[in-house]
Parts: sequence; structure tokens; C-alpha cells
Amino acid sequence: MAKTRVVVVDDSALVRNLLAEIINRQPDMQCVGTAADPFAAREMIRNINPDVITLDVEMPRMDGIDFLARLMRLRPMPVVMVSTLTERGAEVTLKALELGAVDFVAKPKVGISDGLRQLAEEITDKIRIASRAHIRRLPPSTVAQAGSAPAAAAPSAPLPSLGRVSTEKLIFIGASTGGTEATKEVLVNLPPDSPAVVITQHMPPGFTRSYAARLDGLCKIRVKEAVDGERILPGHAYIAPGGLHLSVERSGANYIARVRDGEPVNRHKPSVEVLFESAARVAGPNAIGIMLTGMGGDGAKAMKAMRDAGAYNYCQDEASCVVFGMPREAINHGAANEVLPLTQIAPKLIERLRATHGAMLHRV
Repeated sequence: MAKTRVVVVDDSALVRNLLAEIINRQPDMQCVGTAADPFAAREMIRNINPDVITLDVEMPRMDGIDFLARLMRLRPMPVVMVSTLTERGAEVTLKALELGAVDFVAKPKVGISDGLRQLAEEITDKIRIASRAHIRRLPPSTVAQAGSAPAAAAPSAPLPSLGRVSTEKLIFIGASTGGTEATKEVLVNLPPDSPAVVITQHMPPGFTRSYAARLDGLCKIRVKEAVDGERILPGHAYIAPGGLHLSVERSGANYIARVRDGEPVNRHKPSVEVLFESAARVAGPNAIGIMLTGMGGDGAKAMKAMRDAGAYNYCQDEASCVVFGMPREAINHGAANEVLPLTQIAPKLIERLRATHGAMLHRV
């Protein structure tokens, strides 16, 4: 089997050497070149034509975001960003994911050598995933907007007033690789009186707060990081904090968020399995499940439990996924009621809520 050929782009010689060492220790990949800045990287990519590049966010001469935007327009290829565990690093990394980077690794602010070696498995796993990801070319307009604030979503027709039904229904979303943009696509198309949305996106600590704030500026619903014990309200979306599990519980007539530490589930914390299991147990037929792009099978069994409990579930189709792993596993478990392209999930969900509104009112 041919090895995955990787080019490392970073202005730090130490980081370049460490990443090359980590990559070259793997039997299925090889670091075929390193570059100190995007101009050297551009020539290397032309000459070597690698399978994947790792790209530092902040570099001299041209920052990683500008380079990524041009790369994804002219020569789209799998990119894994190497960012810093800072608020600025989180914001720039989210922009990189918006521009088409497959995933990111957050390098520590201190102890770079030991920190990167401890992340060796994560780094190489993400390179493997990136090498198999579906990469799409960016339109030129996206490059022009690379440094600008995200545009507001186009308005959509509101749902009819659902009254008590709106407070009963809950939407549950699970996502991993490629999921930051997929989740955004769903949320920006939900009207302000949407049922509450509860989300587990595989993300490390320090990034979910910036992610929630970014979505909050784009969406008609309010978006925030979930807080333990808070009431879950219609017209709001709640994102699992990085490094903590999120679930829902019932408190009288209300749903509340439970944010807890604990062991990883399916190698993940937060885990979609934890969230979807609580959906099946607590919300039952009032739950709507959505499984978006991601590697692995986290949440598949619990999504089947949701369907068995009466939930209605949507899975993203293969053609629109960056990585089809999680939706494929959910489909194979018999968890999906519908398999749809990403852009059809929110419209179909709204259509279903409208169509079943009268029936739901009679059952309440």
C-alpha cells in the first residue's frame, strides 16, 4: 500500500522537525517535505504534489488563513491545521475549518516538544482521516472574504407558533470531522421559534466557546456553550463544552442540561453516544436526531435507541459529508428515518414540524 505523503508547513524549525519525526514513525505515512512559510510551501506542493499538508495558523510573509483560502480555490487538498490553545487561535482555526481545512490539532502554548509527542496519535489519526476526506474547491468569493466577518444568513419563513409543542420538541445533533460547518449549515436555516437544539461536536477544550459565539452571530436562534443545570429553551442551541459530556434530563415540565466530566466514550469526550442515549431515555418521541459528518461510529447505537423510543432521525448522505463514518454507522444500525444531503436537512426538518404540527397539538 502506498504511503500517505505529507508536507509540513510551520515557521518553527522545532515544530517542523517534531511533526516530521512523528509522521515518519508511522508505517503508512511519510513526511516528504517541510516548509517554513507559505511561499516555500507553494513551490513544494507544485513539485511534490503531497496527499496531505499540515499548516500552521500564524506565519510570517503570509498567514495560514490567506494561504489556505488560495490553496482551496486553486489546488484543493486535505489540510490539517496546527493551531494554538488561545482564544485567538480558536477563532482563526474556526475560520480555517470554514475555508475547507479538514481538521485541526491544538498545540500547547508551553512545552511544545513533549506536548506534540503526547499528541502524536491524534496528529497521525487526523492525517489519515484527512487523506480520505471529500475536499471541495472554494469559490473565488470565499477567498475575498477570508479575513472578513461571516455574512448573516438569509431569512427564512418562521415556523408557525407551536405553543406547548415547541417547548416539548428537542433537536439533537451529533458531529465530528467536518461537523463545525455542517452544524452551521443546519442551524443558520432554523427560524427563531425553532425547538431547542442540543449539540455534541467533537472538539477539545478552549474551542467550543468561540465556536458557539461565532454561530450565535450567524443564526436566528441563540447559540451558546451549555452550562450544567440550565433550562433548555426553544429558540436556543446548546453546544457541549470541549472535554465534557453533555446530556439532557427532565425536571418537572422542563428539560435541563447536564454537563459532566467522566471517562471518554467511544474514545470521545464529549461523546455523541452520551447525548443521544439521554435523548432516547428522556425525550423519546419528542426527540429529533441529526447525525452529521464524522469519523468512526460514536452515537450510532444510541441513535438507534432514539428511533426505537419514537424519535425521528436524519442522517447526512455520503456525497455531502467530509467523512461519512458516523452517518454510515448510524444508517447501518437502522437508526435513520431519512438520509439527506446536508442542505436538505433543515428544510425537511422544518417541513416535518409544520406538517405534524396539528397532529402533535391533538396529542398534547
